[in-house]
Amino acid sequence: MEQHKTSTDCNNAIGSASSTDTSITIIELTSPEREQALQIRVSAPVTGINLPVILFAHGFGSSMYGYDPLVEFWSANGFVVIQPTFPDSKTLLGIPNATHQDAINAYLKNPRSKHIWRERVKDMKFLLDQLNYIEQTVPGLSGRLDLSHIAAVGHSFGAHTVGLLLGARVIGPDGYLEEDMSDKRINAAVLLSAGGRGGDALSDFAKANFSYLNQTFAQMQTPALVVAGDHDQSPLTVLGPEWFMDIYRLSPGANALLTLFGGEHMLGGITGYLAEETTDENPERVAAVARVGWAYLRSVLVASDQPWANEKAKLTVPNPIGNIEIK
Repeated sequence: MEQHKTSTDCNNAIGSASSTDTSITIIELTSPEREQALQIRVSAPVTGINLPVILFAHGFGSSMYGYDPLVEFWSANGFVVIQPTFPDSKTLLGIPNATHQDAINAYLKNPRSKHIWRERVKDMKFLLDQLNYIEQTVPGLSGRLDLSHIAAVGHSFGAHTVGLLLGARVIGPDGYLEEDMSDKRINAAVLLSAGGRGGDALSDFAKANFSYLNQTFAQMQTPALVVAGDHDQSPLTVLGPEWFMDIYRLSPGANALLTLFGGEHMLGGITGYLAEETTDENPERVAAVARVGWAYLRSVLVASDQPWANEKAKLTVPNPIGNIEIK
């Protein structure tokens, strides 16, 4: 177990956590349904009880070691953050140092690629099934989790994964909806750079290679904050950055939208400090994602509106970094 301190400008933590000391534990979960053990990283406050849980779904090619700017902030402020490594991770594809494009090429050649979107959802459900075991296994965590308050956060491909857990549905080749993969154990979510609707909004490249992006959000009921960059241009859609706001516009559950001015797909660098794939590096943008996401989840999970109100007020100043829309 690794222990360290994380700096934060938030004075009020969720639950009763009162310290910025956090611990990090790496464990493996085995299942007869998985060829390999599921590796997870657990980041938790060293002190505090009644701690809510965040299950974090990484973007394509990343791993449980990504997204430190967000994970460190949230775990320092009262959340236990659990990060699995999904089968599309570059570390599991055997190309840990590949470029993003090379990783996509390798992924598309993998015969499992057409099913990995399902495997990701199954892994998240497996984590939900194993939360009691995780609580007992991680040193110092026993008796400290509040398993009645569980959130899910996902970025990009991870946002697609989380969306399905919230009630989004994939539209099959025959036009009928694929199975409902939602899970009522998740009480709230944050969707970062989440892909939008399918059909004629998809590019030919997306239709040919990522059929699971043909989706609908009409049955997505779980409360969610959507975070999008207004400069996020994607080869997956014929639309512009507004595609990444579809899930807010078209789902009954998503009730808040944070639009980051000048933000691109990595939202300023949320995947990691000095991450090479970030084309819009902006520490203030990353800090806003961390703070607003934390405040939103707090408002939903523990009915504490003051941090959420504070974050909304911060975006009313002249030249704000973004704006929040509520419905």
